Amino acid sequence: MKTTLELPDALLIEAKTAATRRRTTLRALVESALRRELFSATPASQDTAFIEFGPNELPRLKARGARVTSKMVYQMLESEGC
Repeated sequence: MKTTLELPDALLIEAKTAATRRRTTLRALVESALRRELFSATPASQDTAFIEFGPNELPRLKARGARVTSKMVYQMLESEGC
């Protein structure tokens, strides 16, 4: 299947350079990187305890601990003498 990706110029240049150094194609490099990212035994973000899905099924960070307000920050700064 064909698709179009928009990449920053610098990233594309680095990817093409890496593919050339490895004596492979950009397509093979991208495919390998995607497979490694999607199917690796130890995913980059293995700890999903901090992730929840919102009303639109979009991932977001779970609320943790106490909510910090501007007033709290100002009180901390005053107590530190800043």
